[in-house]
Amino acid sequence: MNIEIRGAEKLSFRERQVVVLKETGQSTESIARRLGLSPSSVATLYNRARQKGYEVTIVLPGRALLPDEEELEDGGEGDG
Repeated sequence: MNIEIRGAEKLSFRERQVVVLKETGQSTESIARRLGLSPSSVATLYNRARQKGYEVTIVLPGRALLPDEEELEDGGEGDG
């Protein structure tokens, strides 16, 4: 799985760092520690990036949404 950020060229280097970490599930506090910033700076960078507009796209390999062979053998329908 890959994450693609469309519109990243509109963002500053720091904004891109914060967006990538935030969009992969990191908390504001952990991002602040990792980048050596205050939590309020991280929040400001993230809000500024959101105002500039970007889009996160998840790119999955071609077979990622197909059932596993085990599921087909068991007659299972997956999670849903």
